[in-house]
Order: sequence, then C-alpha cells, then structure tokens
Amino acid sequence: MGVVLGIESSCDETAAALVDDRRTIIAQRIASQDDAHRPYGGVVPEIAARAHVERLTPLIAATLADAGMALADVDAIAATAGPGLIGGVMVGLVTAKALAMASDKPLLAINHLEGHALSPRLADPDLAFPYLLLLASGGHCQLLLVEAVGSYRRLATTIDDALGEAFDKTAKVLGLGYPGGPAVERLAAQGDPAAVPLPRPLLGSSEPHFSFAGLKSAVVRAKQADTYRVADLAASFQQAAVDCVIDRTHRALLGAGPVTALVAAGGVAANGAIRRALEALADEHGLRFGVPPAALCTDNAAMIAWAGIERLALGQSDPLDVAARPRWPLDPAADPVRGAGVKA
Repeated sequence: MGVVLGIESSCDETAAALVDDRRTIIAQRIASQDDAHRPYGGVVPEIAARAHVERLTPLIAATLADAGMALADVDAIAATAGPGLIGGVMVGLVTAKALAMASDKPLLAINHLEGHALSPRLADPDLAFPYLLLLASGGHCQLLLVEAVGSYRRLATTIDDALGEAFDKTAKVLGLGYPGGPAVERLAAQGDPAAVPLPRPLLGSSEPHFSFAGLKSAVVRAKQADTYRVADLAASFQQAAVDCVIDRTHRALLGAGPVTALVAAGGVAANGAIRRALEALADEHGLRFGVPPAALCTDNAAMIAWAGIERLALGQSDPLDVAARPRWPLDPAADPVRGAGVKA
C-alpha cells in the first residue's frame, strides 16, 4: 500500500501531503488564504476557488520535492470530494483525477468529514473502533459513533448554527478579525468567564443535539449594550460554549453504548478550553481521551491522505467519473432533526 498523496481544497486552505501506512507524514504543505479573506470577515467562495486554481499544482510539486519523490513513487491519490465550497472541491478533485489518470494510480474520493473522523487514528495507533467523536469545525458540529472505516452513526448534530460559526460571528461582533476562533480564545484568557450572563441552549435537554444561534444572538445583544469589557464577553461566550459541548457530549455518551474512547476533531477541537473540558469528561466516564495535534485539527491534506490509506487497505477506490459534492453527510440514514437550516 505504501504512500498516498492527499489533496485538500474544500474551503480556504490549499493543502497537499504525503502520508505512508506507518502513520508517517512524509511531507505536507498548506497555503493559507487568511489574508485574502480577512477584509471580508469570512471566506468568499469565488476568491477561495481562484486561489486553489493558482496554488494547488505548484503546491503538490513542492510537496513531492520536499519528500524527494516523484508521482510514480506514490501508490494512490486521495482528494476531498465534498462536502465544502463546491468550486474549491472541484479544483482539488479534478486535479486528483488528472494525476491518477496520468500515473495510472487508484483514485480515492474522500469525504472531508471522514478525514476529520479518522484523523485521530493517524495520530494515535492504539485508537480502536468504536469511539465517540465530537466533530466540530467551521460548518459542522456533530457527535458521531465511529464504528469502522466507512461506518458512522450520527448521534447528534446542530439544529441551527455550528460551533465554529458561533466563534467566528462572536469574533466579528467583538472586532477581533478573521480567523475568529483563535482570536476569541486568546482574548478569553484575559477575561472573566462569569462576567456576562449568557444562555446555554438545550442545556439539560434529553436530546443530545446542539444549538448555538441563541448564544450567538445573546453575544450580539450584550455587545450592543456596551456595558461589558470585550475580554469578558469573549471569556463568557467561550465558557457558555464549553458548557454546552460538555453537557451535550455527556448526554450522547449515555446513549452511545460501549466505546473505547472519547475523541475530538475538527478546527474547534484546537481550542484549549474545549479540549481540557472534554478530557475531564472522558476521565469521569473512565474513557481514554484522544485529540489530534492542532495541525491535524484544522483543514489539512494529511488527514485526507490517511483516510485514503484506511480505505485503500480495505481494497476500496473510486472511478474517475466520481462527482464532487457540496453536501455529503457521513450518516445519510440518520433521522431528520427539527429546526430550519440543520447542518447534517
């Protein structure tokens, strides 16, 4: 099986990586688009797609050069095929198809969420199925029972906004710039988490789902009142988010059945306060806690390459006419969830 070239272009990071079946990240390059999107306070799809077109091919060449390898030395090509901004997804997938065709290598069309879901196994060779995963990124907030490669049972999702969206909106309201999540965390360290009375949506509810729209709106109203320090707003928001995550995850653990571990992945999992609270929750339940290094939590190509390795080991590959998908749930059989704008 050997080495897989991974390509990631689902949002605003252009990335390529080479990973082998011994869990070694041989080489990886990521081209951030933060500067291009910062003036707009968020990702502009057209700008993102254009940047992927300009950067991806030289980025792949540089990654191969870093490893001292040629395309002929790679055993398969894996690329994000969705979900994500469709323009960027198409750039990465079409590039992967061209490379696979030119080199006569297998193509693996990877679900971006599966990349996150399996990334803890890249970092931890002892992590065994099944495990409960909190997948929290910019556009997704889910609790998934990861039963095996390709087998995911969604236990909870957000009924409105994702946690990453709430962090980004809070950063924008507080004038912290883009990207928002790290900025909120840095400022929260200087504030009082009990200073601002903010709601904890669905706290104590018997259903494990998430809701962050009300919390986000409460931050907007508190800022408009102009009676609180910005650092206190950031700290109080972050604490409310942590309380919601822990309560909802605890509820899911009660109904998940036997699991080997509690695991977090996705960009929001890089937040230190959330990681510490989840680790304490895992201890309470007598579970090991796993979270990839911060570099594997945000969008990256190493997790896509690793998902490709996991699938290739099962004898899987995809045809060259596989389609890019803007929406692609990991558990398409999951029951519908109440609420408009549900993020599946």
